[in-house]
Amino acid sequence: MNFEPKVIISASRRSDLVAHFPQWLAEVLSQEKVKMLFPHRRIKELNLSPEKVHTLVLWSKDFSHLLNNKYGLLELVRKYQQLYFHLTITGLGGTLIEKKVIRPDEALEQVNPLIKIAGLTERVSLRFDPIVYWWEGKKLRSNLDFFPKVARAASRCGLHHIRFSFTQWYRKAKLRATRLNLDYFDPPEEEKLEAASKLAKIALSLDLELYSCAQNFLTVVPGIKASSCINGTLLQKLHPTQASVSLAKDKSQRPDCNCTESIDIGRYSQSCPHSCVYCYANARL
Repeated sequence: MNFEPKVIISASRRSDLVAHFPQWLAEVLSQEKVKMLFPHRRIKELNLSPEKVHTLVLWSKDFSHLLNNKYGLLELVRKYQQLYFHLTITGLGGTLIEKKVIRPDEALEQVNPLIKIAGLTERVSLRFDPIVYWWEGKKLRSNLDFFPKVARAASRCGLHHIRFSFTQWYRKAKLRATRLNLDYFDPPEEEKLEAASKLAKIALSLDLELYSCAQNFLTVVPGIKASSCINGTLLQKLHPTQASVSLAKDKSQRPDCNCTESIDIGRYSQSCPHSCVYCYANARL
């Protein structure tokens, strides 16, 4: 008898659903279904029942609504056999660059509670993503100096890896930065490699693995591997029953993205209020 394989659900790369659309997320998880818009304007209802979902991957810069069980969200996600959390902390929360993101110290306090919910440290990933450079007068600034604090916090909590990337300044983000008088700077590749080498040495000193997200040119640096932020092989290994899942490359992502197949239930129309200047997803900022 052939069984339909379970799927990985991503919520979400497109918007911070946990931080800003927790009620919507709770509703679709409660109903165990969501209507999705596929290519050629095809609308399809996706089954979100725990029996159909291999892993629920949640991405956020602020998991407080989940941790506080707002709208019953924590109870709802616990129906699923496996949860995987991506917590993004850049050190820029509350600044012009991430105006409405919580302060980094507040975000770091969420690591241990997320590990407790996930059940394994391997199911929680810290993302120092992205690294941003900008000019203040004649002084070049960046959030690189915050990385050691993130790395030490990750190490203390028993985490094994950190993911990172350098800002990709899409046209909409460049226009946004100009409007906000942010004199952004995109360093040449050699400077990015030099910075990545420093991060790798810090990570190594704390017994952490460093993964570059969708920027495979960084893997020439010793100690840096290409990231699969959704890694079917890993999620299969970590699953309570080692249930099988697709290991095929996710063709809907960028060429340098090594993620395996998943279904993202977020929508670009769910405009995230974090107001990150560099955001590639939010066209309304």
